Amino acid sequence: MEKISSSIYEFLSAYVPEEDILLEEPMCRHTTFRVGGAAQCFVRIGSMEQLKKIVPYLQQVEVPFFILGNGSNLLVGDKGYSGIILQIGDKMNEIAVEDNRIRVQAGALLSQVARAAKEHGLTGLEFASGIPGTIGGGVVMNAGAYGGEMKQVVERVTVMDRQGEVLELLTEDMEFGYRTSVIKNRPFVVLEVCLKLCEGDREEISAKMEELTLRRREKQPLEFASAGSTFKRPEGYFAGKLIMDAGLRGYSIGGARVSEKHCGFVVNTGRATAADVAEVIQEVRDRVKDRFGVTLEPEVIFLGDF
Repeated sequence: MEKISSSIYEFLSAYVPEEDILLEEPMCRHTTFRVGGAAQCFVRIGSMEQLKKIVPYLQQVEVPFFILGNGSNLLVGDKGYSGIILQIGDKMNEIAVEDNRIRVQAGALLSQVARAAKEHGLTGLEFASGIPGTIGGGVVMNAGAYGGEMKQVVERVTVMDRQGEVLELLTEDMEFGYRTSVIKNRPFVVLEVCLKLCEGDREEISAKMEELTLRRREKQPLEFASAGSTFKRPEGYFAGKLIMDAGLRGYSIGGARVSEKHCGFVVNTGRATAADVAEVIQEVRDRVKDRFGVTLEPEVIFLGDF
């Protein structure tokens, strides 16, 4: 993999502290699958102003880039990513609560926002307390669990286009659907999210979050690295049951395995490569298609060279 040019590095370092620009950064450190080769350049973003400079520039010079949150829905190839990763994470994660609204920068973890809601006696976000992604990523994919989803609580989303223009999208503009939004189809960068919740009882909110945590521990393979639920739910079916009925419980290639605990999860048992994970996902798709005629669509995003 070639190194980024000195001119690109100089441009980035004019707006970002050098300690936040990492060259040849292993992506296994930044995905919940804990696999993946090196990114050519990895930039920790700290402000909207940085994004307004960097994104239009990279677009103009035609350098590939990818916006990363917590890496909880991402599989990066073993050969890495020939481009620039812009991470919106813990350097851009402020949370502000006013009455029944929470204004959140895109890099805040959903679990952090759910805790903030609980502390202020606001209900409606309990479902998100165990989702490992950022709120930016959660809005992009309309993250959901246990009957709740982001579209129920999002009031507006502040985004930036690839030319650096900042726009505000209301809920009705977001085109929320099952694991999708307008941002999945248009190259917007989420900057900030405003949530509208309801007043509730703090003890009841806490009890609900604890109940959901217990359900996750009982039913999900949290002891292994994974990207959460690997496949979208096909209409009229459950992905996990289809995979189990296809005889794939515990199916493995290298260090990647279909979880015995929940067949909808492909997990890294500790020594998987990205290629192992990708091969298991493909084998699952092929066998379910052959057996039941159902095409499973991965929730996981594939990035880079495998």
